[in-house]
Amino acid sequence: MRARHLFTLVAALLLLGAGAAGGLRWVLSAPSAEATPVLFDVPAGSTLSTVGHALAAQGLVRSPRAFVWLGRWRRLQGRLQAGEYEVSAAMPAAEILEMIAEGKVHTVELLVPEGITAAEIAERLGALGLCDPQEFLAVVRDPASAAAFGVEGPGLEGYLFPDTYRLPHGLSAREIARTLVAEFHTAWLGVEEAASLQGLSMRTVVILASIIEKETGLAEERPLIASVFRNRLARGMRLESDPTVIYGIDGFDGSLHRVDLENAANPYNTYRIQGLPPGPIANPGAAALHAVVEPATTDYFYFVSRNDGGHVFSRNYQEHVANVDRYQRRRSR
Repeated sequence: MRARHLFTLVAALLLLGAGAAGGLRWVLSAPSAEATPVLFDVPAGSTLSTVGHALAAQGLVRSPRAFVWLGRWRRLQGRLQAGEYEVSAAMPAAEILEMIAEGKVHTVELLVPEGITAAEIAERLGALGLCDPQEFLAVVRDPASAAAFGVEGPGLEGYLFPDTYRLPHGLSAREIARTLVAEFHTAWLGVEEAASLQGLSMRTVVILASIIEKETGLAEERPLIASVFRNRLARGMRLESDPTVIYGIDGFDGSLHRVDLENAANPYNTYRIQGLPPGPIANPGAAALHAVVEPATTDYFYFVSRNDGGHVFSRNYQEHVANVDRYQRRRSR
């Protein structure tokens, strides 16, 4: 059966006007030896004929009829997948056809670093043309999203897992959010048992991990930072974390002032509130999640920046004041 179709294809192609001398190989070959890749869109419901003619109109295949006959011979009718494809006139028709039939759509790299916020992720999505930033934030802030995606809400901040993603154009904001949250669920499996044994809810772990993520960029410090916050919570002390205060300031200008630390109206001001802030302040990675359930065993209650990316830790307030004077106050004189 296939041999008969091939014979018909060859015979028909030789009559296309490409010339008997060119034959089958020529009419299905790449139109150009070198060409810049372009993005070619295949709408849902496209047929071999509509795709073949669209490709030919852009000079990406030599003959739409040859493209159709090739697709029929390979029994690909009705199997073309919608999406955006990166193709060029330097590709033979068979390669383009195979790409579309297998759904090898063009993707864009989205980098989500540890400690990034939902608003910052939305900006990146907008810059890449993947979705409207406000539509993404609407999904993130919708109280129904957390329940739908299986996390402890009310929002998705904290559950948009840091990783490098390859996303195609055309996904909705909701589909993108679901993809990021799915990676969080995979990471959560690694800490779920330890959290349960310690009586820590998913949301508690994520909130603490988000604060740890914003407090330090050093991997070796995460368990130490975790120990400080867990020690303070166990003793009923305020967390007194600058990053939480900053998260609660709308339009933060980069400078934290005393008035900010005294602002009781800021629900994220852990200098004034007891316990945890109302939600995560960033999206933590796996290492920060593990640090919460596997903190270092210390009697530290304070830490201050050394101004070199790291921190110095102390056991009591007197040591802390001395460290602040050494690393912060003298530096500002």
